[in-house]
Amino acid sequence: MQNQGLQKIDLQPTTLRDVVLERLRDAIIDGTFKPGERLVERVLCEQLGVSRTVVRETLRYLDAEGLVEHQANVGPRVSHLTWDDARQIYDIRLQLETAAAADCAINMTADQQRQLATALRDLQGAAKDQTPGALFKATTKFYSIIFAGAGHTIAWEVVQRLNGRISRLRIMTLASSDREALGPVHMHKICDAIISRDPVAARAAVERHLTDAKAVAAKMLAEEKVTP
Repeated sequence: MQNQGLQKIDLQPTTLRDVVLERLRDAIIDGTFKPGERLVERVLCEQLGVSRTVVRETLRYLDAEGLVEHQANVGPRVSHLTWDDARQIYDIRLQLETAAAADCAINMTADQQRQLATALRDLQGAAKDQTPGALFKATTKFYSIIFAGAGHTIAWEVVQRLNGRISRLRIMTLASSDREALGPVHMHKICDAIISRDPVAARAAVERHLTDAKAVAAKMLAEEKVTP
């Protein structure tokens, strides 16, 4: 008898750790926990109503994402995002996102166009409501459609590894008034260029967005205070 294999799981179950991970990640990204601030396991357990095992596992995941760092004799702290870190992240994004936007403009299907337009509306709504968690998810969805449309699956894996730190930078810069154009305006131009199937314009729109955001991040990180 031939082995039929395992039945595909259509819906991924949400575990308790997934919920705790999302809560803590959002709290770090939106600034509830400041750079350098200690993350005391006992306090987190009490606030979230979960076991220390779940909290420790979650902190290990956040460490791998670069959002938390463990220091000897101190314990876990929120990582401080330095300008050198940010500069490297923007340089990586520039290479990966410009290429993805250009190829997406060439390869995008009608269904992906509709998905991208919907993702842009969700992103604009989240930015207007100034809800960091929703903005994080909407922006991630917007870019995931672009990378999928480009067929750049490996590049998207790289971006996801950096996504926590990318999101911290996005929350800092996306709605800043001290920039050439507001973040959602840049996103609109990227979307329009891709839907118009113009790879040159798509690449240029992403480059303008990242150059603008990078300049704002440099200024904001220079002014940021770290919790002692």
